[in-house]
Amino acid sequence: MRKYVDLFVYLLLSISLMLSGCTIADTGRSNQQEQVAAVDHGKIASSGEVKLSVYMYVTDVRVQNVYYEIARTFEATHPEIKVELQFPGFQYEEILKVKLATNELPDIFDTHGWAKIRYGKYLVDLRDEPWASQLTDTIKSVVTDDEGKVYVLPISEARDGFSYNMDVLEKYHTQVPVTFDELMMAADKIVKESHGEVVPFFFSGIDSWTIGQYFDYFASSLFEKSDVFKKYPLTATDSDWSQWNVLAMKWKEMFDKGYINQDVFTAKYSDLPKLFAEGKVAFSFASPSFADDAYEVNPKTRIGIMPVPSLSVGGKPAFSSGERNTMGIWRKSKHLAEAKLLVNEFAKPSNMKKIADVVKIPPGLKGVTPEHEFVPFYKLYEQVRVTPYFDRIYLPNGMWDVMRSLGIELLAGDVAPEKFGQLMKQEVNRLSK
Repeated sequence: MRKYVDLFVYLLLSISLMLSGCTIADTGRSNQQEQVAAVDHGKIASSGEVKLSVYMYVTDVRVQNVYYEIARTFEATHPEIKVELQFPGFQYEEILKVKLATNELPDIFDTHGWAKIRYGKYLVDLRDEPWASQLTDTIKSVVTDDEGKVYVLPISEARDGFSYNMDVLEKYHTQVPVTFDELMMAADKIVKESHGEVVPFFFSGIDSWTIGQYFDYFASSLFEKSDVFKKYPLTATDSDWSQWNVLAMKWKEMFDKGYINQDVFTAKYSDLPKLFAEGKVAFSFASPSFADDAYEVNPKTRIGIMPVPSLSVGGKPAFSSGERNTMGIWRKSKHLAEAKLLVNEFAKPSNMKKIADVVKIPPGLKGVTPEHEFVPFYKLYEQVRVTPYFDRIYLPNGMWDVMRSLGIELLAGDVAPEKFGQLMKQEVNRLSK
């Protein structure tokens, strides 16, 4: 009998030691994860039971850090929830396409301009959330439908035009251009008087979205008076696509005259802040989100913003607008209640302000008062018309990439400007099918 008692005690002690070992090992792993989280912001440490996967199309590290800060604060007040925040970078869209195909979307994700058209049927209706009545007038139609569904929380609302170097324009006695012709005259003056030391326009073939901006910006102005463009999306038979040749010819002319940086094929967008800070670039076809990086190089850098000049004489400039960063909730998420809690956390005015002060563009909700240095410019231009991004309204999915690649081929001489419209028509026809 004693033999069996001893054996039973031995087994109990063995099991106890095994469990103790597992606890120690797990604690060690937990400590290691916390240490990694302190260095790698990609993992937010938490002891929560519910894990929320969140994907955002945010590439600026400064902006990412604000998202992490808000997520950590949320976890502190909701210890039962762990926020797994991820920033896939410029591969974001391709990753989301794969997840759509496998029907395995994150609990919360950024719709990056396509809340209704591409992702609408996958998203929860957020009309009953406390912030839904505060959508700005310019973003409301973009993220809601006629039946009142609210597709996403618009954290940042694009208000895109040009960023310009105030010191360069002052040095060369150049006014802020209102029309495209004025823009070209300013470029010519800067090139000649700086003896080529200052480049009017910076573009990157590596980060070719900068090139896509040119065609998307001016397409709205080019076709604003065309009746055929009251119908959307466009098909290959809807329009005289040769009109696109105008943009192509002007684009090639800008490059040939030295108005565009000659290293455009190898230049990276990350080169822009330093060039701006050194007074070597006059205009950027983008919002001023790079400003803080420029200030690190030269704290005295002065940057202004302006709407996109009109292509027609007597026309009015405009900002391109739409979604910039959003938060939508996957309708098949297993944690809908928790996901809404997190979205509502980001919707708080104090958090929306934190993000707005870093991204330098307007928030998508009323009642938020940013304090960054570009607020006076947005107030100055608050009466300027706002037009939607051209490709998101009129062109089929995939045409943004077409404009980017064709823009590079034009500069390389692989595509003739007079063939540009025909190639656009062919691609629209292909992608529409």
